[in-house]
Amino acid sequence: MSYHWNWGIFFEPNPMGTGTYLDMLLSGLVLTLKTAALAWVIALIFGSVVGVMRTLPSKAATWFGFCWVEFFRNMPLLVQLFLWYFVLPELLPRSAGLWLKQLPNAPFWTAAIGVGFFMSARVAIQLQAGIGSLPRGQRMAATALGLTTVQGYRYVLLPMAFRIILPPLTSEFLNTIKNTAVAITIGLVELTGQARSMQEFSFQVFEAFTAATILYLLVNAVVVTAMRFLERYVAIPGYITGK
Repeated sequence: MSYHWNWGIFFEPNPMGTGTYLDMLLSGLVLTLKTAALAWVIALIFGSVVGVMRTLPSKAATWFGFCWVEFFRNMPLLVQLFLWYFVLPELLPRSAGLWLKQLPNAPFWTAAIGVGFFMSARVAIQLQAGIGSLPRGQRMAATALGLTTVQGYRYVLLPMAFRIILPPLTSEFLNTIKNTAVAITIGLVELTGQARSMQEFSFQVFEAFTAATILYLLVNAVVVTAMRFLERYVAIPGYITGK
């Protein structure tokens, strides 16, 4: 193999005039983290609401939760991003469609919302499983104390359910970070996009994507470590992960 390795390429100026190639990758990493963070907030909020709805006795709530999960879980993320970015503006009234097309940082907002909705279906399933794994006596105890349905979920069921599903939620958060790479298809130049730009400018494909891989691994290692500390912090002694 006659490939010319050049690990010093990271410290050479990039053609964009924004510093070195390493600066390019780091700027992409920052955008990846911003997109993933916003997407995860959206996924947690909507996923929690939908997950609770799937456990309510109301048929309407259960049906809405079922439709939400099946729609966002069974459609590929790439297709969903294309729908939000290219199709939705054409379906809206002309003024609203033009506003969406001219929205500053449209790829960022589309990616964050699209990935957030996609991951919300997975969070909803995890939360439904967590609530379903709780003893029936907890729900009955909340009712016996005179708590309303909202109060029962707020003070009794959800605090325990979220403790149970913290490990799978960690995996879903990692998936959210990795899923942001798909947004390169709608023009979001995050870490993967910057690695591709570096490869096109310098023709050092192995160096570019090796560095991107290392950055992804470092971010994921930090997330896993932080979530382990969080699991220990919120653990209840004698219950689940508590000691």
